[in-house]
Amino acid sequence: MARPIDSKVLFLTTSPRTPEKMIPEIRLLVEHFAGNPWNNDTQHAFMDILREEQFFNGRGENDPALSARDRINRAPKSLGFVTLSPLISLTPAGQALLSSNRKEEVFLRQMLKFQVPSPYHKPTVRAASFCVKPYLEMLRLVRTMGTLKFDELQIFGMQLTDWRNFKSIIQKIETFRLAKAKYEGSYKTFKAEYLRDELTRIFEDRIASGKTQTRESNDASLEKFLKTQSSNMRDYADACFRYLRATGLVNVSHVGKSLSIVPERMEDVDYILQTIDREPCFVEDERRYVEYLGNAELPRLLTDNKQQLIAKLQTEFPQAEFSPNTDTVILKNLLTDLIGQRKENTLRRQVMEIKNYRLYDDIQNIFRQIENKELYDAPLMLEWNTWRAMTMLDGGEIKANLNFDDFGKPLSTAQGNMADIVCDYGDYLLTVEVTMASGQKQYEMESEPVSRHLGKMKRDSGKPCYCLFVAPTINEACIAHFYALHNMNISYYGGESVIVPLSLNIFQKMLEDSYKASYIPNPEQVKCFFEYSRELAKACENENIWYRQIQEKALNWLA
Repeated sequence: MARPIDSKVLFLTTSPRTPEKMIPEIRLLVEHFAGNPWNNDTQHAFMDILREEQFFNGRGENDPALSARDRINRAPKSLGFVTLSPLISLTPAGQALLSSNRKEEVFLRQMLKFQVPSPYHKPTVRAASFCVKPYLEMLRLVRTMGTLKFDELQIFGMQLTDWRNFKSIIQKIETFRLAKAKYEGSYKTFKAEYLRDELTRIFEDRIASGKTQTRESNDASLEKFLKTQSSNMRDYADACFRYLRATGLVNVSHVGKSLSIVPERMEDVDYILQTIDREPCFVEDERRYVEYLGNAELPRLLTDNKQQLIAKLQTEFPQAEFSPNTDTVILKNLLTDLIGQRKENTLRRQVMEIKNYRLYDDIQNIFRQIENKELYDAPLMLEWNTWRAMTMLDGGEIKANLNFDDFGKPLSTAQGNMADIVCDYGDYLLTVEVTMASGQKQYEMESEPVSRHLGKMKRDSGKPCYCLFVAPTINEACIAHFYALHNMNISYYGGESVIVPLSLNIFQKMLEDSYKASYIPNPEQVKCFFEYSRELAKACENENIWYRQIQEKALNWLA
């Protein structure tokens, strides 16, 4: 059944927000339910199984069937990885996503085929005029503008519902940039006024007719309406940022909050923009559309063209040896291997620079920018920067369960089935969990997964294991929970759980002490800190005393 689209702005899939997170859920769906109808019963059953998985961070308790549809009917179905009618099945594109070592290429092909209108998404009479392949046009927008800031994508990119309006959107962005350069007040005020004017124009018919009440609120005021529409546009723009990043074609500047084409992939992008038809296809033919959408070999990319592939290999890896008669698939595998080697070499060089304290100032500066909310995708940057900090802090093998791009830059956070960071010190292990969440949401999202990840590591390794929990602020409920786990022998978590929560500023002070020390701290000093927490928790009357004293210890951990 087609989903009716009422949107006045560009429609994109927003669930999951990070595309890599759909991979384990698609695998779970087809392993347990392939060949079954996708109905209320299987949707409930899917959520029952999903809740037991290590990678699942949600709850899905209030309406399991709705939660299941939100996870599967959106990106997995819309991007052609699964079909749900008449029965659940994995498409060739879905099989490629689960098995290919070139997942960026798989995501790219499917995003380039996503279109509105389609047999899956039909605009209503209330919607904007849609005739667009959103990801194709957003890629063109980035390529044309050179650098596209997040605010520009939100305000103007989301208005590109018809590809034939591309030039007018370009003109809008250029006008916006010129007006911004001339504006003498604060950028925040300038953006708010400009966005309000654009929203008022986009929704002028609805505003004129007084239809300003949204489904989420009884407040029908114009201010509430415009705020809701602005938030929706921001959500779509954020998802677009993340999905484009998953293709490997774009760089994200977290400081400038902007997109640009990866220089080494410029030819790939130009090939796409020159060869792929901008018009939606098979709009009224669902059978042909589903077949086209699920085809793992469409659309053709530059690396599918043998001569272009050879030229790319010779340009990026002139040292590579191969015969011009080599099969295209073998050449693609060679390119993938060489890119992988380049990434590993880049990461090794980064680790060497980190361990030599050359990046100390940069690491501390990134933490300050995170605290000041100056960076795009702060959760990703916090996880990446904490990995760098732990690498610098002491010895051991420090592994971040991040996805890195081809050039060693952070691409997305871990899928959720493991700790954010794992530190192997030989005779013991340390997991490090980080979060930007605060308040009660921090406890609801993090408390159980953190202890579960630690318990899993204990069972898998058979070694003593500890956990460091870092966040800008620590919620009182988390403090109480982690304190209690110090003194509770829970077999599911592998016995007592030594989890130490520290606010980011305390962790930064530990890093500073390591930098100032006349020697490199050793793993035994790290272990002593956590053993101190274990003994302290047994001696303290309550969690507040324990937390206060463990912070004091952290501030003098090398004393």
